[in-house]
Amino acid sequence: MAVTLLAHGVSDLCLGKPALRSLSVTTTIADALEVLRNSDDNSVSIWGCKHKAGFGSGAATATATADDDDDDCRCIGKISIVDVICYLCKEESLKSPSAALNAPVSVLLPEISGLVMHVEPSCSLLEAIDFILKGAQNLVVPIKTRLSSRKKQHQKPSATATIHGGREFCWLTQEDVIRFLLSSIGLFSPIPALSIESLGIISPDVTTIDYHSPASAAVPAIARSLADQTSVAVVDSDGTLIGEISPYTLACCDETVAGALTTLSAGDLMAYIDCGGPPEDLVRVVTARLKERNLNGMLDYFTTSLSSTTLSSSSSDEESTGRVSPLGRSLRHSRSMSYSARMVRRAEAIVCHPKSSLVAVMIQAIAHRVNYVWVIEEDCSLVGIVTFSDMLRVFREHLEAMA
Repeated sequence: MAVTLLAHGVSDLCLGKPALRSLSVTTTIADALEVLRNSDDNSVSIWGCKHKAGFGSGAATATATADDDDDDCRCIGKISIVDVICYLCKEESLKSPSAALNAPVSVLLPEISGLVMHVEPSCSLLEAIDFILKGAQNLVVPIKTRLSSRKKQHQKPSATATIHGGREFCWLTQEDVIRFLLSSIGLFSPIPALSIESLGIISPDVTTIDYHSPASAAVPAIARSLADQTSVAVVDSDGTLIGEISPYTLACCDETVAGALTTLSAGDLMAYIDCGGPPEDLVRVVTARLKERNLNGMLDYFTTSLSSTTLSSSSSDEESTGRVSPLGRSLRHSRSMSYSARMVRRAEAIVCHPKSSLVAVMIQAIAHRVNYVWVIEEDCSLVGIVTFSDMLRVFREHLEAMA
């Protein structure tokens, strides 16, 4: 059984995965933002191609040809709404958001290298885990070209499937690997039943912000947590976990959240980005504070974009929920309302306890589509965090012993 598990390559994990949609590195942020708004995915891959038949300026256009060398067309990163939000929170962007959005998406790519890595389908499970443990968020894997993808008409702006060397691509995430290991969890007995505390995988290295602190102080931390696939914990003066500012939740919002991040406290921001749309009183607060700080560029963008989104989403929102949401994207990505997401007061942070078993924490994270779980004591004091990377280290050591 162990030999069978170790024999798997990443191609086995790619079965059923959709072809990777992509944008050129020269695409403007505005065009990329339109793609993200109209996509069910929270992120889009960014590609750089050297060949003449490759990407042009603006939205993604032509793809690589079968005759090009492998190094000519590479996925160099990915971006999400969160990247745009953090970018719009910069001082120069606040002055003129519309002008800032005309910059190429390359300015959004993190300086951290190795977050995206190309691997061949023959790459082994162990090698894939090693790449992830070294920092790779996404493994880009070639898959057979689907003829149907060739027939899709380009929309403007839109992301297009990248065809290179007669192949399309998909990508694998930490979650994909964890799901795969969970399907064979019995092979790792008794490790899955052990507590995360006994396994030593609770990391005390967490990023926190005080509930009453300005949310703007968390912008650099949000960018780091996006790269680390974690979150920013919101705590009170006693270290009690009140909630979180999660890149996952921000990715389900509109880029106008940048105005709220710039003006609200961390506690008010949590209420602002809570699923269902921000309270009207907080929208008024954001508007008033932007005006007080003479951030006229962001004020105009905030009010114009918010009004436009409200008008476009009001009919569907009223029909489905009986109310209007100022953030059109929020209602499409509601978080789970289960017990584990409501254990913390006034929060939707996903939490567990030090004595929770490894398999229970794995299932929690997968069920809520996050890469981490906060660890708290009975009094809700924050102990640390457990991530998919922490879990993968445990399985990697066990797999190596099985080899």
